[in-house]
Amino acid sequence: MIDVKTPAILFPAVSLLMLAYTNRFLALARIVRDLAGQLMEHDDESMQRQIDNLEIRLVLIKWMQALGILSLLSCLASILAIHTNLQMLGEVLFGLSVVLLFASLTVCLREVMLAGNALKVVLENCRPEGRAKKRG
Repeated sequence: MIDVKTPAILFPAVSLLMLAYTNRFLALARIVRDLAGQLMEHDDESMQRQIDNLEIRLVLIKWMQALGILSLLSCLASILAIHTNLQMLGEVLFGLSVVLLFASLTVCLREVMLAGNALKVVLENCRPEGRAKKRG
């Protein structure tokens, strides 16, 4: 049996997580805008790989945010249910909020891995053989 304090524990975590997700989105939006400007100047395979990566990452960030928001809503509904003496419903909703938070973090992990791959593409272009390949 859980009391109203148990779901309330998730509030700070989910709120900070949503802030982090929003910051990732804003950083990605800035990168997309910069890349779009560079694409006007020259188009190459490296740019296309970066664009493909960014498109996938934008979708993942959308899902991270959606799952995080659903987790927070489920947590709120859990508190409301417990507060109105619907204990079983409150426990189920709290369990759902934890599952949604887990899913959100799993998607976040995938997006972080893709972010690393994007940097790898940029670093490949910094190597002498990458620059020579780009010129030739």
